[in-house]
Amino acid sequence: MTEKQPIYILPENIQRVIGKDAQRNNIMAARLVADTIKTTLGPKGMDKMLVDSIGDITITNDGVTILDEMEIEHPAAKMMVEIAKTQEDEVGDGTTTAVIFAGKLLDNAEKLLDEKIHPTVIARGYRLAAKKAYEISKEIAYKIRPEQRDLLKQIVITAMTGKGAEAAKENLSEVIINSVLQVMEQNEEEIKIDKGNIKLEKEKGNGIEDTKFISGIVLDKEKVHSDMPSQIKDAKIALLDVALEFKSPETDTKIQVTSPEQLQTFIDQEEKILKGMVTKLKEVGANVVFCQKGIDDVAQYYLTKENIFAARRIKKSDMELVAKATGSKIVSNLNEFTTEDLGYAETVKEFKDHEGEGMIYVTGCKNPKALTILIRGGTEHVVDELERAIKDGIGDVSIALEKGYIVSGGGAFEIELARRLRTYAQGIKGREQLAINAFADSLEVIPRTLAENAGLDPIDIITELKARHDQNETTTGLDTSAATSIGGEICDTLKKGIIEPLEIKNQAIKSASEVAMMILRIDDVIASNKSSAQTQMPQGMPPGY
Repeated sequence: MTEKQPIYILPENIQRVIGKDAQRNNIMAARLVADTIKTTLGPKGMDKMLVDSIGDITITNDGVTILDEMEIEHPAAKMMVEIAKTQEDEVGDGTTTAVIFAGKLLDNAEKLLDEKIHPTVIARGYRLAAKKAYEISKEIAYKIRPEQRDLLKQIVITAMTGKGAEAAKENLSEVIINSVLQVMEQNEEEIKIDKGNIKLEKEKGNGIEDTKFISGIVLDKEKVHSDMPSQIKDAKIALLDVALEFKSPETDTKIQVTSPEQLQTFIDQEEKILKGMVTKLKEVGANVVFCQKGIDDVAQYYLTKENIFAARRIKKSDMELVAKATGSKIVSNLNEFTTEDLGYAETVKEFKDHEGEGMIYVTGCKNPKALTILIRGGTEHVVDELERAIKDGIGDVSIALEKGYIVSGGGAFEIELARRLRTYAQGIKGREQLAINAFADSLEVIPRTLAENAGLDPIDIITELKARHDQNETTTGLDTSAATSIGGEICDTLKKGIIEPLEIKNQAIKSASEVAMMILRIDDVIASNKSSAQTQMPQGMPPGY
């Protein structure tokens, strides 16, 4: 009798995990990522200190920043990081919510796997729940319009609460709303906001309450010559994508000079060309020049002589913002330059800080479609975290205006959505009903985490919120920023001004459910390293890989 020989389809150095082990290890890795940033959620959330290999420190409670800075190696954990990045790119906020929700979806799915429910059945139930959640969310949302400044202000304050900006929330909310409304473009019912037209410029010094909105552009540059005027009133601005310097030939060229006169003629010709460039600018009427390329010393002399303010090596993105703010056009050929290409600003002025570093303020623009928020704070870490808070505020207001819907915050939206999903599940036959209920339970992780981070009993809070919502108090949530002895209160969060854009919630649900379903369907993990004889699994793999 012949003995059967084992058949190998993979090399010996390949590590492979299949079936339940693969599923559980992936779920564990995803949950660990969610648990890492869980404590940062809400007004009472804590910060993380991230230290890189050279000792640079980042202090933040912004989910996407934390995950981006962490060196995550586990493949399933990387998928959780992608949730945060997608959330940030699409809507600008809600990254922590999306990751925590995804982690809870997988946690509850693991319990269903223990009950012998097939992963594809769970995934189908989650898909049904996500689709229904989108429909329900529109029913419990409220319309918002650009003229409702009070509501917009509450959206900004909600977005920035817990991010170190509370001390100046009134000033910051006004700065953000003014900025967004200034760059907003409205056609009939459609609203478009390009957040890239709001430039965030950071400056150490003073306090966060000194952060201000500037109706123009601030450039982190200095004038090219100390004798140039430091301030130009009634500025006519020229934007040049051409160097104000003598161009060297592109190919290797030799110039043979046989006498001092020939050399002097050559130098004079070079000077004449540069003088002609400056004369052209003067003839057109420019008294401010921003050049994307270099400005020669000789050109600097002639510009100074003509009392023209000039700065060089301006970034292309900044040139485009100045163009939008001042109405100027970026010119690549001086011979084609006309008066119509000039932009206008009331004032162009160079400011020096206490360290002698200069910044150029282009202010007093007529109806600018690009502007600057000058962010100030005591230290570099404070300024960086304030920048992230302001970005969240801008993102929230922008998406709320573009999509036109808001919901009550403080977990009220999630509790109401969960309640209605459970009602929907009762009409679904088969085991998918269990998955829909698990989806509904997962939504409650948001108010539960808010309560935990505020030092409250999450069981008492969730029980009370459910009871209130059963009595049709659909906007009742948890206000953990309330100044009470227990660290928070259950109230009508809509009336209290705790408001969030609907699209941020919808995107979080969509991203989290899609990634959870993808991870659930993986039952085989094959790791290889072709560059080495001995294969090792990626660092960070939980035991079992």
